[in-house]
Amino acid sequence: MSIAMNPGTAPTARAQDHSSMTDSSVTPIKVLIAEDDENARSLITDLLTTLGHTIVAEVSTGRDAFERAKDVAPDVVLLDFRLPDSDDLSLVEGIRKKAPSSAIVMMTAYGTQQMTEQAKRLGVSEIIGKPFDMGALEDVIVKAYQSKPH
Repeated sequence: MSIAMNPGTAPTARAQDHSSMTDSSVTPIKVLIAEDDENARSLITDLLTTLGHTIVAEVSTGRDAFERAKDVAPDVVLLDFRLPDSDDLSLVEGIRKKAPSSAIVMMTAYGTQQMTEQAKRLGVSEIIGKPFDMGALEDVIVKAYQSKPH
């Protein structure tokens, strides 16, 4: 499944064969999803739960992502880069302090080399550009999970 998420438009999904992603040997990953686009958040939630992962929280603002990060102890925080009410890189720092054992995966349609470098320095494990293939998203989440301190 691919998800096309362009600024100001609703995301669309296209089915693709990702039978390798349903490997039952994959450990369920606890994910906090911070995405302000309700349709995109719903598609991501549906995909990850279908693949056996656990969504511990869904939020649409930076404030909620920051508050919930410590409370729900996610393995991975899936963070949209341009959330309302947040300074994106300061939010990364705050989440890193509140949930130091969580990996952070940043989704962005606005990435620049400078932003990428700064995000990595602040502790973002992986960055995925929008629009993205849903199979690629799951691969990035698993990679981030595997690289986090356990």
